Amino acid sequence: MEGLRAPATTLRVKCEASRAAGREVYEGRGADPLQGRAEGGYEFIYEATDSRGRPCVYPFSPWMPQVVGALQGTQYIFRSSVPGSRITFRTADEWATLNLRLFEVGEQRVHFEMRDIELDFPGAIQPKGAVHLEVTGTRRPGLFTAVLRRVRVYGGKNAIFIPNGQTMLYIEDGDIAGNVGTNTDQEHTAYINGTLVSHFRNTEFHGQRAWQDLSSGHQLKDKAYLRVYENVTVSNTPQGSTPSAMPLVDASAFGFTWADGLRIRRIEPAQAVREGLVDLRTDILYGERGNYPWSVVADPVWTMPSNPLAALDKVYLSVFLHTSVESFRDEPFVFALRTSGRSFGADGTHVEGDGNQGEQRAVSLAYGTTGRFERTYAPGSWTYTDPQLPRIGVGVGPQPVHTPRSGADRPMTLRL
Repeated sequence: MEGLRAPATTLRVKCEASRAAGREVYEGRGADPLQGRAEGGYEFIYEATDSRGRPCVYPFSPWMPQVVGALQGTQYIFRSSVPGSRITFRTADEWATLNLRLFEVGEQRVHFEMRDIELDFPGAIQPKGAVHLEVTGTRRPGLFTAVLRRVRVYGGKNAIFIPNGQTMLYIEDGDIAGNVGTNTDQEHTAYINGTLVSHFRNTEFHGQRAWQDLSSGHQLKDKAYLRVYENVTVSNTPQGSTPSAMPLVDASAFGFTWADGLRIRRIEPAQAVREGLVDLRTDILYGERGNYPWSVVADPVWTMPSNPLAALDKVYLSVFLHTSVESFRDEPFVFALRTSGRSFGADGTHVEGDGNQGEQRAVSLAYGTTGRFERTYAPGSWTYTDPQLPRIGVGVGPQPVHTPRSGADRPMTLRL
């Protein structure tokens, strides 16, 4: 949080007067002097309760001024006046959204925060996200950080949409409750594009909109370079439609994942389900190539050593601790680590071709997975269930014994 300064503009929004007017009514200083434009950052503070002490429900979506001027060190904050007391924006407007628009950010440092707010936009079929952090053109060492605490988000083509960039996203105590878009195969509850970090703690993702018996998107589509999930629940429980049949988590195998306490809940959809619950994919590179220490395509320059568990500092790694699975059936597998192709397609992002097993530079480990499934991993990649890892600093000695077949669902046995 270094390098940030207090917002230049603070506006306080009154509850009952705003409800009566159908728009923001301010206490003290109003927004008219801004003439729709704000420089130096802003903070909107919404009165938490009405005169009867009930949580305030504002019957519109938040108004946001156009951002002008230099962005360095600016903050954009939306919060309830009482920490821990959540207010609600509720409207059926098809354009309802909270859309922060910052273009050509470059090397500047910018911060967004949303606390104790619910967005309930059941008719918002037009915006790309009920929360759309449209921050583009970032370049290192510039950085955009976004923090959402004690929020509930429902609406939009994606409930949350984050584009590519030097972005770090943190959500704590969140309920990301689904989307309402009409292109059900290309929209998701949360769509995190090629960002630096996605870190979710005590948060649930659910409600991805499906459509009768057609395929549909994911509850969590996360293509960040580093993904951290702590006490996260992902469910295909729908809201206003049938359940999605897709894998619940669609993450990139490129980069790194650390998950502890991930809960997967799948109810039966109208169509046959797509196999797998957590899909670690290698068919598209979403982030900038410069973010990744090694090539993401299969390359004979890299050959996996005979003991992949001794090379975990040289591969893209995903680790899943204490994952639980609740499903209407015994799932064939929980996690799938897809293999990477040998080259990029004409668009420079799609990965094409079939790389051989030895050229794959990604490993996934799972410890303590429980629930209804036949095996922890799909076959075909460097995946290990409850492995015993080599001790750090062990000298030359007998080589560890390991299963030669990737995807094996039995522990590794090491003799040091």
